[in-house]
Amino acid sequence: MIAGVVAVVLLLAIAAYACGGGTDYGAGFWDLTAGGAERGKRPRWLIDHAMEPVWEVNNVWLIFVLVIMWTGFPELFRQVFTTMWLPLALAAVGIVLRGAGFALRKPVRRLAGRRLYGAVFAVASLLTPFFLGAAAGGVASGRVTATTTASTHAWANPTSLLFGLLAIAATATLGAVFLAADARRFAAPDLDRYFRRRALGTLAVLAVVTLFVTHGDAPHVWHGLTHGVGLVFVVVAALATLATAWLLTRPSGARTRVTAVGVVASAVLAWGMAQRPYLVPTSLTVAEGAGAHTTLRWLAFVTLVAVVLVVPAVALLYWLDTHGELEGLSDADLRDDAADEV
Repeated sequence: MIAGVVAVVLLLAIAAYACGGGTDYGAGFWDLTAGGAERGKRPRWLIDHAMEPVWEVNNVWLIFVLVIMWTGFPELFRQVFTTMWLPLALAAVGIVLRGAGFALRKPVRRLAGRRLYGAVFAVASLLTPFFLGAAAGGVASGRVTATTTASTHAWANPTSLLFGLLAIAATATLGAVFLAADARRFAAPDLDRYFRRRALGTLAVLAVVTLFVTHGDAPHVWHGLTHGVGLVFVVVAALATLATAWLLTRPSGARTRVTAVGVVASAVLAWGMAQRPYLVPTSLTVAEGAGAHTTLRWLAFVTLVAVVLVVPAVALLYWLDTHGELEGLSDADLRDDAADEV
């Protein structure tokens, strides 16, 4: 019983990272595709201002995922990181490089340096979700087992490649939706239209294609997505997709963010529910992969404490950000303050 509860918490943490971290990766995707220095100046200006207050906090969910995984399900952790070490290592490098690129490109004064760090940030924002999605696809297709050795086949297969592309599409959609809403907050209606058009473009029907691929390459997940609780979340994701598409045809608002998050969160939850009762279809069940009962009990207690302490703080941070309370001081503001003091 307790192993099942911890498994649900793990799935919820993955969904939180997919939505929170995915929005940041999506902003990097649009930074990459914004165009040259002149054409992409305004979109990149918005990306810098929108991401700056909150981009670091989203890695909290990734740490949460890793701690629950290696503590609560050590066998799952061993199998995944043994088989998928290459894409996961590339994803980890991408996380470090994109953070360094984003942090360093703004203070650098030389144009060549800004372009270099900007390119590192943008390319890493594209590759990181792809490799994370590819690793998830390898798990979903049952290619992670106790006897599987690390190989390209484990993550370079139809399901893995499509999961990687879906991860890029999902993060790009989230990034565009959130940036469009930020454009309204910054009184930039042209950027609102700019990002709403791009959000509609990435809100493609790749999920339908995934169903067809998993039908032959991941039959257990296919069955779970078309039956029971998995199907319920698939329907929720489809309805949220339609609602998001409809809302994107008009000026952005908070509801668009909610429905876009609903699309990605429901898709992740559908995948997790479709795998039941397996952590890895069809070789490792939740019960088989769980750690010691005492460990799980303490992990559940620590998780409850973390939820009580962390979730309200993160919610407050997002609220302050979306209401413009975390805007940094500009040079003009600093000059005005100095003049007032004199």
